[in-house]
Amino acid sequence: MSLVAELKRRNVVRVAAAYLVVGWLLTEVLTTILPTLGAPEWAARAVILIFAFGFIPAVVFSWFYELTPEGIKREEDVVRDDTIASGAARKLDYVTVTGVIVLIVFIGLFSAQQTGDDTAPAEAEVSNASVAVLPFENMSNDKDNEYFSDGLTETLLHMLAQVPELKVAARTSSFAFKGQNLNIQEIATALGVAHVLEGSVQRQGDRVRITAQLIRASDGFHVWSESYDRTLDDIFGIQDEIAIRVGNALTESLLDSGERQVAGVNTADPDAYDLYLQARKASATFSFAGLQAAEDLLKGALLIDPDFLDAKTELAITYVRQFETGLKDPQTAFTEILAITGQVLEQRPDDQIALATRIYANALMAGMAGDLSSLANIVPQLEEIVAAMPDEVQPLILLTRTYKGLQQSDKVVTVLEDALERDPYNAQILYELGTAYIHADRSDDARTALLKSVEFEPDQPNAYSYLGAISLQQGDGVAYARYQLKAIELDPKDHEMHGVLAAFLYQLELIEQGDDLRAGVLALAPTSGIAYRIELLRAIAMDDTEASLASARRAVTDNIEERRFAWGGAVQYLLRHAVESGTVSEEMAWLDAQEPGIFELEADSVSLKHRMAQGMAINAWYATLPRNEALERLDTLLEIVTAQGFDPMQEPNTLVSIMAMRGEIEEAVDIALERIFTQSVAANLGWRDNFSQPHFADFVADPRIQSAMQRWEKEEEQLRSDVQAYLADLQSSS
Repeated sequence: MSLVAELKRRNVVRVAAAYLVVGWLLTEVLTTILPTLGAPEWAARAVILIFAFGFIPAVVFSWFYELTPEGIKREEDVVRDDTIASGAARKLDYVTVTGVIVLIVFIGLFSAQQTGDDTAPAEAEVSNASVAVLPFENMSNDKDNEYFSDGLTETLLHMLAQVPELKVAARTSSFAFKGQNLNIQEIATALGVAHVLEGSVQRQGDRVRITAQLIRASDGFHVWSESYDRTLDDIFGIQDEIAIRVGNALTESLLDSGERQVAGVNTADPDAYDLYLQARKASATFSFAGLQAAEDLLKGALLIDPDFLDAKTELAITYVRQFETGLKDPQTAFTEILAITGQVLEQRPDDQIALATRIYANALMAGMAGDLSSLANIVPQLEEIVAAMPDEVQPLILLTRTYKGLQQSDKVVTVLEDALERDPYNAQILYELGTAYIHADRSDDARTALLKSVEFEPDQPNAYSYLGAISLQQGDGVAYARYQLKAIELDPKDHEMHGVLAAFLYQLELIEQGDDLRAGVLALAPTSGIAYRIELLRAIAMDDTEASLASARRAVTDNIEERRFAWGGAVQYLLRHAVESGTVSEEMAWLDAQEPGIFELEADSVSLKHRMAQGMAINAWYATLPRNEALERLDTLLEIVTAQGFDPMQEPNTLVSIMAMRGEIEEAVDIALERIFTQSVAANLGWRDNFSQPHFADFVADPRIQSAMQRWEKEEEQLRSDVQAYLADLQSSS
């Protein structure tokens, strides 16, 4: 018998074929799955080697042994017949065929997966004409000169961004890598650029030494480098002879485009430029202290150079931020903004940042005067400006503020998420996105964004304040107090930070603890809106009706600004007390004498404050007028504000109150249980006063509402105890 025939007789060929097929199948499966399971790289190689080394022993084994119905026997012990031989052969054939089928299916599926991956959108190829300008290192002995090196970096970045075909990583994303021990390739990959410009600045007296080098990220090659020694006598000497030369060398190196002309900061005075850079540095945290310093520095720059347009635009932006934080009252801020932006646009009509700031200030002024449609009217203009310059943060923020004022939270989130994709390390965009998530009831996303923001810019008091607001929504009063105290630590001059925490403590009837913070408010800003607000809340907490009425009346007669619910809260208290005491007619007559026309729903012009008072007067009208007449006034008011782009029904407490007035008790109960009582009591500390109004009588009588209110009472007591204990521990450890 030939060797080939004997190999076939002993099933050696079949064993070899089955081994190869099964081995190949297992090798393919395991080498694909093992990395996914986190196995080390050597595991896949070990599988291949095991099957390779096992082939010869398997073939030899099949020569000496036979598979029979009784099991495995030595070949010479097997009694040969065709049935046994063919049975063993068929089993091996089944193994081989099954293995081949499984292998084909696996390869087909794996190939399909690979094909799907190949057809998926690939990462965008990094353009060779792209660069990130890293913060130039401050090599001066005086670390306070860091603002100068940062400012020079910003000027370079601003100038290079003017080259249409050059992609420049955003300033905030580049600055996020300041002081981090990362190599050039890692930074370039993170920012999506092919080149990095870095350097250093050493300033001593009126002389400055600047080194700059352009590095290709792929291999670390220095495309260009140069050192400059200059004096600070002429800022144009710095810009034209340093910044522009750096910019031109950079774009020439990348694009072979020859000499370029790009504009820097438009001042000829080094002292004015120096103050401008310091102002930008000071305002980065949006703190009271920083914004006040920025205003003073920019005014100083403009005293030196009255035609410094960039300083004027920056000052207008600073006034917007001061208005938003409560540092400057709206009327003063808007008047200043309109005057400054008017000067800038007269000389530089295409200044889109100044234009956006002016449009926004005008709309807010009109809105406060009673034109509630003013915000909706400016949306197309702001959207056009943002579309034209999507990488400019200021117009984008103003657009999101406008959307927010129009209750369009979804648009706010969309715009900011798109901006973050372009500039993922921007602390300001992360902060804005965090606050937008709060209004969109996305607390976890809000906390993530805000924590990321403070990671890049740790000294932001407002970010910590909003982190506290998230904690309050989730019922953690201790975390709220801790975050608020952190914000106060970062910005001790912000009287509102003190006042907001004091108001929280007064609402918990922790009067002594609230008084400690009240002292800070009275020392910093005794006539501020928050000072009036906490005086009223303190009197209410002490159950002193006479003092409460006096405080509320004082807020009205002094015609304070409506901020932090200071004026509105005073009017609300007076009207609710009037309902309780049966003096609605007298109280409304007194309010009308102080604020003529305050309750005229359909007057030609109704200010925002008066419209707010009318909303609060509905409860008083409902308690004193015929029900039909009160409901007619409610419908009129809703029609007016809805026509101007606002929907009061989005707020669940307002919606439930309106339903209760209309007699829709069952629906009101369902909504309250679903949207109000599912919240923490910490975010609803005024709930007792709200539900004590007469039109809520049938609503409150519902057993389900009674049960929910009892739960809130227990939660509030625990909240009070936890906060009190935390503050006591804090005081004892200090």
